[in-house]
Parts: sequence; structure tokens; C-alpha cells
Amino acid sequence: MFTGIVEEVGIIRELRFHAEGAAVTVAAETILPGIAIGDSIAVNGVCLTAARLLSDAFICDVSEETLRRSAFRKAKTGTRVNLERALAVNGRLGGHIMQGHVDDVGQMLSRTPSGGGFEIFFSFPRALERYLVYKGSIAVNGISLTIAALGEESFSVSVIPHTLSATNLGELAPGDPVNLETDILGKYFERYFQLGLAESPGNLPDSQKSEPKLTVEYLMEQGF
Repeated sequence: MFTGIVEEVGIIRELRFHAEGAAVTVAAETILPGIAIGDSIAVNGVCLTAARLLSDAFICDVSEETLRRSAFRKAKTGTRVNLERALAVNGRLGGHIMQGHVDDVGQMLSRTPSGGGFEIFFSFPRALERYLVYKGSIAVNGISLTIAALGEESFSVSVIPHTLSATNLGELAPGDPVNLETDILGKYFERYFQLGLAESPGNLPDSQKSEPKLTVEYLMEQGF
């Protein structure tokens, strides 16, 4: 689990593609002392596993599915990537709950000054529209951001100068691909409705309106 608070911007030193996916070597400094082989690391929002450690870098395998779902398929040597280690149990949830499971790829559209910061616009695939809400959370390249404006095919976020300088957002140009991960909570609610565990009162017969299937007791039984 991650929070979308980027710890460091690393650099892809090597990216080798093969039939089963790819192997990526990422140069880093700040996070290396706290990494062990087998640890999860969000690399531009993609949860990868440290398979090998070097004195100044770590190496991860990238599956074929990850290449298909993320912007890694267009990455190259020298690409700067946002890095975050997995959240410690006693850590602060400064952003929002993220899995590092990228839903799809969007594009940076434009960046304009706004107050003391910037407003950045991104496109998104229509399949993600149902998970995006005004003032809701969205992960862009592994950065926890808040949707400031929402359209049918694009959204914008307001970014302060610190976030721009501490991540790779400031390096994006119009047309550049970005990894998008929507809020996992919305997906769970959608699934509950699909399974009939939660229904709109208007769709229930009068005899069942006082007996909701989704209750605090039910959620506790499921481990929430």
C-alpha cells in the first residue's frame, strides 16, 4: 500500500524488454538505505518488487500486464520517475490509499499558472469516468492529487510549487503519457452494488427497505 507522497525522483538507468516483460534499473539515493530485496516500491505509481540491489540503484522485473496497462511501455533510459516505498504500519497517510495497480494511461494536456501554483489538465480513458469525482482523489504517476475540475474526457488538478519541484510533474509536456490509478474505495462500492449487497432504497420492495444488506455489522464480518 502507498499514499502518493513521493519520496524521491529517480532515473531509469536501464530498461531491457524481453518476451515476458522487462527489467528496469532505477538509480536512486534517498530511499535506497530503507530498501530490502522483496520490498514493494511505487515507480511512477506502479507497484514493483525490488529483485536486486546495487550500491546506487535497484532492479525490478516488469510484467507484460504492467507494460500493457502503464506508461512503462513508452519509458526509456533517462526517464525520471517518482519513487515511494510502501507505507509502514505506523506511517502517516498523507495522501490517499493507493495500491500501485495502475488502471490505465492518460495524457498531460496543458499546464497554466493559477495563483501561486499551476493547474494541470489530463485526459483519461472513458472507462475510468465512473470512478472520478469532483474533489476526489486521483493518482497521477504515483502522486496523490485532488480533482479540481472534471469533464467528460479530462480533469484538472491544482499543484503547488513544492509538488511540481519534488516530482516529475514539472517535466511533463502536452501529449506525454501518465499512469492513472483511481480511488480503490469507489471500486469496492461498485462491486457491492454489482453483487446486490447494497441497493438503492428506491429499487427495493417496502418489506426490505428497513433491512439494508450493507451494514456496519456486515462490514466488520468481512474484516473492514
